[in-house]
Amino acid sequence: MSLLPGVQHIILVLSGKGGVGKSSITTQLALSLSLSGHRVGVLDVDLTGPNIPRMFGVEAATVTQTPKGWKPVQVPGTNISCMSLGFLLRDRGDAVVWRGPKKTAMVRQFLTDTVWEGVEYLIVDTPPGTSDEHISLAEEMRRFLPSGAVIVTTPQAVATADVRKEINFCRKVGIDILGVVENMSGFVCPHCTECTDVFSSGGGEKMAEEFGVAFLGAVPIDPKFGLLIESQKQMQGEGTLEREYEKCGLCAVFKGITEKVMGIVEDKDKRIPV
Repeated sequence: MSLLPGVQHIILVLSGKGGVGKSSITTQLALSLSLSGHRVGVLDVDLTGPNIPRMFGVEAATVTQTPKGWKPVQVPGTNISCMSLGFLLRDRGDAVVWRGPKKTAMVRQFLTDTVWEGVEYLIVDTPPGTSDEHISLAEEMRRFLPSGAVIVTTPQAVATADVRKEINFCRKVGIDILGVVENMSGFVCPHCTECTDVFSSGGGEKMAEEFGVAFLGAVPIDPKFGLLIESQKQMQGEGTLEREYEKCGLCAVFKGITEKVMGIVEDKDKRIPV
């Protein structure tokens, strides 16, 4: 159980490499948990590339201030609420040129000044790497007892080499690893639905085995999911994102991944002394 007021469990989405699809994994994990009936919070702390508002189609939304603190943005028709620096920028193209201490202060403010009441799972989309920014983030998160981290990689050796550093980083700073997700594991043809290993496959599973951590699943590239994200402005009706995601082939893949994550988190809770 987390020590962040209003939040039961905190799950970090991490990777030692950029471009592996952390925001995509975060989004689909949140959608899958929401479809399972859970109340979900998504905290975007990738301050130089805050993509979560775009992923959920809520870029035009604004964060409101309440007597208790910032009220996160509710994704229409879902059990998901989001907080991101993207909601506070005047223009999506604005660059965030901040030094480490200011970034750390903003992350702390997002955690402590946001009203996360009733959230069962808070998923934190993090920046890539193992820099000072990462160390500061880890120190902040440890205060609230996160359940652990989902590590994201792609199958290629050049990606798994960097992600290995992330696993070692987690162990050094005391963050438990819930498991590894291999993203971009093959390409699903939009016409025949056949899956082709464009970037090879199996690298993430092999890495998880080497480190003795759970392999949560392999996620292929599905153009339908990308089209779903990019076409949200043209959609009509409340809850369309979640409804349309149910029709996407990745929904079934993430159902299995989500069940594994929840199982590991619940098992950890049972082993924590009361």
